[in-house]
Amino acid sequence: MREVVVISGKGGTGKTSLSASFAYLEGANALVSDCDVDAANMHLLLDANFKEQSDFFSGEIAVIDENKCTNCGDCFEACKFDAITPTDDFHVVDPISCEGCWYCFRVCDHDSITMQTQKAGDLFISEIKNGSKMVHAKLGFAAENSGKLVAKVKQEAKILALKEDKEFVITDGSPGVGCPVISSLSGASLVVLVTEATISGLHDLKRVQKLVKTFNYEAVCIINKYDLNEAMTQEIENFLEAENIRVIAKLPYDETFTKALALAQPIVEYGKDGALSTLVKESWETIKSIIKENER
Repeated sequence: MREVVVISGKGGTGKTSLSASFAYLEGANALVSDCDVDAANMHLLLDANFKEQSDFFSGEIAVIDENKCTNCGDCFEACKFDAITPTDDFHVVDPISCEGCWYCFRVCDHDSITMQTQKAGDLFISEIKNGSKMVHAKLGFAAENSGKLVAKVKQEAKILALKEDKEFVITDGSPGVGCPVISSLSGASLVVLVTEATISGLHDLKRVQKLVKTFNYEAVCIINKYDLNEAMTQEIENFLEAENIRVIAKLPYDETFTKALALAQPIVEYGKDGALSTLVKESWETIKSIIKENER
């Protein structure tokens, strides 16, 4: 089983659209995992049916028993996150503000505070329109530990891929360079960096490449909308050459890309015979050939 992880240093580069296109092209031979749990949307492009759902618990919050609370105010004074509010009869905890640090629990002399594991999100296993399945998740409102939820998505995807004898796991990683991205990278056979020909695109490409390099993963790059600023594209190519990263495709700006998104379709589904679809198909074949070459 090989895992292709598609990431970008910023949102809006076309990362998810390309991930969905690769999944659509590979069909039932690939299991899909969406690790962008903070703003998941890959399910829209692959028509996920949310067939299986399970709760994801992570982190703790303080809960005050109003029958035991003496309204002494010790917890209120101790809380550094303004998560506790006094009322006329007892104190209450705002679950969104609470950081689960246990400080209030330790200063309470009346055993009125307990620490309870909180539901941080939902995990889904869906059937999708390429004839395969997708593991994806949604982080709860104001919930923490998105990196742990990503790790859970990755774990479940690999278990299911091995069980169903899939050749590939295609992972849509989180944007940026934080904990969710680090978790997304775990176990990658090849990392696909997606960038765009803008100043911010190059800036964030450098950040995410530094992260990939730190963990010693092999990476290739796709430059999206390269023709909107060819001078910037050249700067990006110069940087990638210096880092020994192969550019496997330069995709031109094409309005069919936007039209495909509006219809919730990968570009290779919407414009099957178009020039852009052909380039995306060639990119996926190149990715597979690189992985197989590395295995020899």
